[in-house]
Amino acid sequence: MNVDKKPLDYFLNLEYSLNIIADPDGGYVVQFPDLPGCLTQGDTLEEAISMAEDARMGWIETEYDGSDGDIPMPSYPVDYSGKFNVRLPKSLHQALSESAERDGVSLNQYVVMLLARGEAEDRITSENSVYNLAAAQAN
Repeated sequence: MNVDKKPLDYFLNLEYSLNIIADPDGGYVVQFPDLPGCLTQGDTLEEAISMAEDARMGWIETEYDGSDGDIPMPSYPVDYSGKFNVRLPKSLHQALSESAERDGVSLNQYVVMLLARGEAEDRITSENSVYNLAAAQAN
């Protein structure tokens, strides 16, 4: 055994994020993005979550005992501060400021509202495209 290799319990005790996907035909699929090929499924959400722990542990044990034993560390979501700076033309800055003033809100609130509205429209368009593609493939 490699002296630099951490004990199996070290990896078994790490917390890996998982994705739970509802299967349109029923049941749930659970996938661990950081553990390639590690997934399971269950008829109910409770069953899928219960089976996920077994799948995660089995994947780690198999990889640990394998020839290279290269187990990826868990990745964690980026912690966003909620702030970023944007450079824009003076004329756009002026137009946004005037619109915010007319609406009686701060420039920051106005821009957040515009961004949220655009994001919502993008999601609706994207979801409709996926739905339309699925409907077209079904016909």
